[in-house]
Amino acid sequence: MHAIRWWGFILLSALALQAHAAEPRWDGLTSDWLEGFHLGGYSSVQANLHPGGRAEASLEELSLLISWSGDSRWKFFSEIEIEQPVRWESGKGLTDQDSVLDVERLYFDYNINETFNLRAGRYLTPVGRWNLIHAAPLVWTTTRPLATRELFPVALNGLMLFGAVPFETRVLEYTVFAEALKDQQVDRDELEYRNTAGGRLNLTGRTEFGLSALEFNESTAGNQRYRLMGVDFLSRYAGWEISGELFQRWLTSGGDGGSGGYLQAVAPIAPRWFAVGRLENYKRAGDGSSDRWLIGAAWKVAPSRIVKVEYVGGDEERPDSPKGLLASFAILF
Repeated sequence: MHAIRWWGFILLSALALQAHAAEPRWDGLTSDWLEGFHLGGYSSVQANLHPGGRAEASLEELSLLISWSGDSRWKFFSEIEIEQPVRWESGKGLTDQDSVLDVERLYFDYNINETFNLRAGRYLTPVGRWNLIHAAPLVWTTTRPLATRELFPVALNGLMLFGAVPFETRVLEYTVFAEALKDQQVDRDELEYRNTAGGRLNLTGRTEFGLSALEFNESTAGNQRYRLMGVDFLSRYAGWEISGELFQRWLTSGGDGGSGGYLQAVAPIAPRWFAVGRLENYKRAGDGSSDRWLIGAAWKVAPSRIVKVEYVGGDEERPDSPKGLLASFAILF
């Protein structure tokens, strides 16, 4: 399985680097710049029993996280992921043909001062909330709302200016970003986006509010240019959580470019057990529409491990939006 061999090479290389970081150099001096390296990652397995009886299961991803933070103003972060290294489907058996090696993030940060930071490299597009915390151990459900991944580019290669400023008793976080280099490799069935630029504001507090705006070209017929506006919120209290995102796109030449969003609620039902419910909608010209509802439960085995079980219903099933009974286990290490 070529994907697993790739993962083994990456993992061993990273472990060797971390081990070297703790060893003295040949001249007896410690390599200070290597001591700031940290190695981690996450992974998840999931299964899906579809409404028609078809079943499938997969090792959904293997992600390696490498970060560095020294005494200087510089920081480094990377996330290298193998998507679906192994997949099983009833009637077809095991395969690794769907595996893809993906550089999700790889960037350098430079701290200019207390208010301004500069990022250069590949990073997750700062739009909404789910896209920034999409890792399986950090979200409540196995499935991801379509609107959070099909209406805009989920990652960019470019520059970002970001920081935070006091706002009364809260903090206002800001981000301004622009694409500088197009993707050199496009995954199967993935839309291509070009010339992306935008910004995001997020007001922190017990209830957080976010506003996102960006403009980009999409590689559909005519290479149309779009503008997108998004609003989002997250509120937590006594173990309860409610969150939502709403997006609207327009063609710069005029006309509707698609829309979507979701509303999700989480309620504590027992120690480390939570009930989860979600409603979502997605609509885009040429891609149809999708309405989904979800009800499920999540068991926080530990802060870094979570088990999820959910049933997803709604209109017609599609490859990028499954229905039926789903279960998964995710771990952050």
